Amino acid sequence: MKIWSSEHVFGHPWDTVIKAAMRKYPNPMNPSVVGVDVLDRSLDNQGRLHSHRLLSTEWGLPSIVKAILGTSRTLTYIAEHSVVDPVEKKMELCSTNITLTNLVSVDERLVYTPHPENPEKTVLTQEAIITVKGISLSSYLESLMANTISSNARKVSRYNGRRAVFLGKRGNPSKSCSIPERPAQRK
Repeated sequence: MKIWSSEHVFGHPWDTVIKAAMRKYPNPMNPSVVGVDVLDRSLDNQGRLHSHRLLSTEWGLPSIVKAILGTSRTLTYIAEHSVVDPVEKKMELCSTNITLTNLVSVDERLVYTPHPENPEKTVLTQEAIITVKGISLSSYLESLMANTISSNARKVSRYNGRRAVFLGKRGNPSKSCSIPERPAQRK
């Protein structure tokens, strides 16, 4: 088992970073995520947004890793659950792979909160537990996967930071699309 953790500080307020995080895919900085499907989304009685998404990912595994794992399959699915609490200003996202679970499990947790000393900044705490099962060289593969997660986290943080800048300057990007809003219906 390999445990990886990281902390990143965005130079943007929590609400702007959360808007960017909710729109982080598709993401040119992490093209391994090839699809995102929202399975369920709801508000609870405390105003928290609960989302359950299915991510389709294409792992670009080196041939030697495929040989060690004994599989050529690289398309995997990830279940992602998130809760956005606008009152507490906290977003928690947990994800786990649901394919290849007999070979590897990756459980990831991300928490976005306002910076304790500067409300114009946001702290992202990210943790992953990686377990490769029943394979020799498992610690090597766990370290390799932790390095990949770390690299992708840095890229995604940079991308989300740029997206937060865009959202901060432009507001809601869906308002800038070419489809005009429908006029209000007269009663």
